[in-house]
Amino acid sequence: MQTANEEQAEYWGKSPSGAKWLTYEDQLDELMAPVLDLVLERAQIQPGMRVLDIGCGTGASSIAASRAVGAEGHILAADLSQQFLDRAALRASDACAENIAFQYADAQTHTFAEGERDAMISRFGVMFFEDTVSAFANMARALKPGGQMTFAAWGPLQGNPWFKLPHVAATERLGTPPKVDRNVPGPLAFHDRERVCGLLAQAGLTDIHVDAAPLSLHFQGTLQGCAELCTSVGPAARVIAHFDGQPEDVAAIQHSVANAFRPYATEKAVHIPAEINLFQARRSE
Repeated sequence: MQTANEEQAEYWGKSPSGAKWLTYEDQLDELMAPVLDLVLERAQIQPGMRVLDIGCGTGASSIAASRAVGAEGHILAADLSQQFLDRAALRASDACAENIAFQYADAQTHTFAEGERDAMISRFGVMFFEDTVSAFANMARALKPGGQMTFAAWGPLQGNPWFKLPHVAATERLGTPPKVDRNVPGPLAFHDRERVCGLLAQAGLTDIHVDAAPLSLHFQGTLQGCAELCTSVGPAARVIAHFDGQPEDVAAIQHSVANAFRPYATEKAVHIPAEINLFQARRSE
């Protein structure tokens, strides 16, 4: 399949960095569960609905949505990573979620059946398109007139210590990589709520709303375990990879992250505050 987002397809589908999301699947799903709960609550998924899940990853969002729509409903789960889709299909089978179809697709260009879905959802799956306006316009065509998109994206860096503190620890140890425009495709690309609302409007969507939703991400385990996860995925991992960090560097960064997260720790868990941008928009009637 040709894709307009070749770099993202390579990263999520073939690179060792993308594969780490499979390795840490359980921890990441648990950590991000409050975000998925927020998306599903705001989307008001009802029994019998037909839902498009963009950037479904390893399937947690699709399986949860499948329970909400019930046997009479249907989930089309799309992702740019075949390795994620293979894992998601296995998890769906284990969960007896028979109302999910999995589609390898670049949602910016894939020809979805037009006007066939009641709603679109995404948990951190829409911040990576080369042409965001075209992507949203394309996804909107899959919705019935009046159908609603509901998706979560990371808010500003300052409000998300999950990103900021590991990045600070890594750069203090190894140095600062070349700066990248924070609006380019990537985890924080939708931090600017006003800009993204403008992109949705350019894509022809209406009834556009965004909320800055404060919540907590919950890591069930020790500070050290949380620090190890932070240095395996996310901004610290990217800094370590850029500078070819050695085991002693990783250990030092983990120590700094654990100290930085200490105010959020209890005896059995780490509760990290987060600011999530929750967007909603509709296909015009």
